[in-house]
Amino acid sequence: MNKQKKILFLSPYPHDIGPSQRFRFEQYLDVISIQYKYEQITFWDNHAWNLLYSDKNEVSKLAILIKSLVVRWLILFKVAKSDLIFIHREVAPVGPPIFEWLIKFIFRKPIIYDFDDAIWFRNYSEKNKIARYFKAPWKVKYICRWSDVVIVGNRYLGEYALKYNSNIQIIPTTINTKYHQPQKEDNHLNVVIGWTGTLTTLRQLDPIITVIKHLHEKYKIKFLIISNSFPHFELSSLEYIKWRKSTEISDLQKIDIGIMPLYDDEWEKGKCGFKGLQYMSLEIPAVMSPVGVNTEIIEDGVNGFLASTEQEWFDKLSLLIEDAELRKRLGRAGRQTVVERYSIQANAPKYLEVLTRVLANNKIRQI
Repeated sequence: MNKQKKILFLSPYPHDIGPSQRFRFEQYLDVISIQYKYEQITFWDNHAWNLLYSDKNEVSKLAILIKSLVVRWLILFKVAKSDLIFIHREVAPVGPPIFEWLIKFIFRKPIIYDFDDAIWFRNYSEKNKIARYFKAPWKVKYICRWSDVVIVGNRYLGEYALKYNSNIQIIPTTINTKYHQPQKEDNHLNVVIGWTGTLTTLRQLDPIITVIKHLHEKYKIKFLIISNSFPHFELSSLEYIKWRKSTEISDLQKIDIGIMPLYDDEWEKGKCGFKGLQYMSLEIPAVMSPVGVNTEIIEDGVNGFLASTEQEWFDKLSLLIEDAELRKRLGRAGRQTVVERYSIQANAPKYLEVLTRVLANNKIRQI
């Protein structure tokens, strides 16, 4: 009987916390475990993660970073006993690709590299400005070169990775449609326009705040933000819910219209449309900026709306505020799009095929 292969997943965030890894690979782990053994080791533990996004001083954060880096060296014992290494974003969030180099050239393990953002650009949160001195986005191209396969969330990311590796697989960021089940009831007086995201993406709302103010002057609306950090916007219509995994779905169900504004820049072209997909999976009509993969997800007026200018945002949000039947129609069409193209059920075979081919030392068909 053949020994069951073992896959080691290396990722930055605590398990079931970071949205990128939750919806990139963690929700496939149950499926993967049917054929393979696996272990996931994260860079940040829960204590470190909470400290990182607190108002603690930079000295405390630097200390926890150093501690996490020291602990990270212990993964090499696990690497030696694994058959395949799956790296999400990077093994360590700072410094050169030392761990990746060791995995490739010393331990000679096959690598699958996965990312869902344009991480070759420098990016950091306002709460962790010190990180800009330690990040090394230039290392992404080297990790791409050293990997047996690079999995990316959209074509824009794939075009970058293709410069350094011919084995590219595009697998969109996906939704578990059994977990994201619509149970929407319009039992409140005011239409709720909602947005969900982390502290690092709150800036995406800046260009639309004026639109929300004008909508509030014309309609009875609420503007709901679900995030891990309180938003400091001057809005009388604003309501805030702190993001919690345990109430994630019920909190999203409070939204009547979901929005995903983006800047049209190189960083945000790499986004994988996740916010919009979450709304759509719950039959919440989505209005999104026509940036990057959003133009592939949304067929304007069919399964959601695309909006570029302030006037377009105002007009299309107004249509949805005024027409409950339109909200329902776009919401149903949006969920159907997710089920057919962006669900784990539709994409799990792709993940399993990549794992099987790499473990068998077969080339991946470029898509």
